[in-house]
Amino acid sequence: MSKKIILTGGGTAGHVTPNIALIPHLREAGYEISYIGSYDGIEKRLISDFPDIPYYGIATGKFRRYMDIKNLTDPFRVIKGYAEAKKILQKEKPDVLFSKGGFVSVPVVRAAASLHIPCIIHESDMTPGLANKLCIPVAEKVCCNFPETLKMLPEKKAVLTGSPIREELSSGNRVAALELCRFTASKPVVMVIGGSLGAASVNKVVRESLDGLLQDFQVVHICGKDKVDNLLLDVSGYRQFEYLKAELKDMFAMADVIISRAGANAICELLALKKPNLLIPLPAGSSRGDQLLNAASFESQGYSMVIQEEDLTPQLLVEKVLELYCTRQIYIDAMNSSMQMSSIKSIMELIQGV
Repeated sequence: MSKKIILTGGGTAGHVTPNIALIPHLREAGYEISYIGSYDGIEKRLISDFPDIPYYGIATGKFRRYMDIKNLTDPFRVIKGYAEAKKILQKEKPDVLFSKGGFVSVPVVRAAASLHIPCIIHESDMTPGLANKLCIPVAEKVCCNFPETLKMLPEKKAVLTGSPIREELSSGNRVAALELCRFTASKPVVMVIGGSLGAASVNKVVRESLDGLLQDFQVVHICGKDKVDNLLLDVSGYRQFEYLKAELKDMFAMADVIISRAGANAICELLALKKPNLLIPLPAGSSRGDQLLNAASFESQGYSMVIQEEDLTPQLLVEKVLELYCTRQIYIDAMNSSMQMSSIKSIMELIQGV
């Protein structure tokens, strides 16, 4: 008799793609898979690529550290989501639940724990986020990416696994990406990726830097939903996309250097692909500071070049991209010598061991 697992996590692609990376391995191990996410979050769109995986939407609310009128109503949405998740779990009767985090995961994990369903959760960033902090007390195991994170977690629960990386990302077709972008093979490519929701400040500076960047590079810019600049559609050597799915692996194969935010899953993918990268972490005023810590860790290990957003100017961006390209082999060598873990193998062993 096959085992059942429910996956959860959402809000951004970084809370979904590690789950997607696990799916073929869970299938190979004989698990029946279902997914619980929000009604209309990005997780629903991404999991729709797997029509054989039942998807259940629940109500969810965000836990904000700032004043917002939604702070008065979202607790009721979380309570509703808890009741919905519990009903789904009672129907599905999974053997285990794996959570990649995000606020949608809180009612799901807490509901699973109330039904004595073992929960394994994954924390990508160096310091646990608020959603995972609410889930850690009831989790069986807590997976993490950074050695520094272990001391912040309960000793008996913490497991250093790294982040599951989608294997297909390493099988991209450079020629296909060049054709899609209408680029030449004789000029290096800079790829800009700001996360699934885009990065308005990075988008702005990149576009202000185009005159300088396009002298030496071609630029493919994954800029986020509704963030394409229609005035720049005909600029030679510059292509924009809101978001990419199947073609993303080809873009990675084409890119010589990458400009990125410093979300943990994103930078773990860059490390796995050995792509020289320039990180522009979200500043502390716009986040809880996790990207600053992630970027500092990768910079200290020689994997990344970092620019703080408050220092970012078009001139500096052009200078740093050129410096990164000219010294790219140093970063590639550092990443090649990294002791990156077999994260999927480690996580699968935890799932199968509960």
